[in-house]
Amino acid sequence: MREWGEMEIRKATRQDAGKLAALFNHVEDSGFMLYNPGERKATENKLERQIEQIENNPRSIFLVAASGHDLIGYLILLGNELSRTKHSAKIVIGISEQERGKGVGTKLFQKMEEQALAYEIRRLELTVIANNEPALSLYKKMGFVQEGTKRGSLFFDEMYHDEYYLSKFL
Repeated sequence: MREWGEMEIRKATRQDAGKLAALFNHVEDSGFMLYNPGERKATENKLERQIEQIENNPRSIFLVAASGHDLIGYLILLGNELSRTKHSAKIVIGISEQERGKGVGTKLFQKMEEQALAYEIRRLELTVIANNEPALSLYKKMGFVQEGTKRGSLFFDEMYHDEYYLSKFL
């Protein structure tokens, strides 16, 4: 029996789809994701399909952070089979607002890196909105370095925003 507040990092299952949809919608309300709040409505059916697609991709994994019956974070590693880029994978991560800064992201990254190495992935990539200091802090703590800036790549709050490209070699 697990104590309340303990956290488990595991692969997402189709049974998680409903809770994941709610978490995706919550995280996107933060304003720090690609979609504006409410712009992409995650649903249980969409998440079930996404989990299935990732399960069927041999170089990808969909991880969740669970605390009791709640899902508090997710990390998706998206790899590919192309000979020139199969050593490389993209990352998408989201953490419930009230759980940020409590080690959830660190644990998700650690588990994902173990899996990436097993998949023979050596390069991890992600993008982040330039003013998302908490996320930048996590990524730098986890060893990511900024490679470049996508100037004015996003438009919200009546202004253009930069995104940073970050990467890490394992």
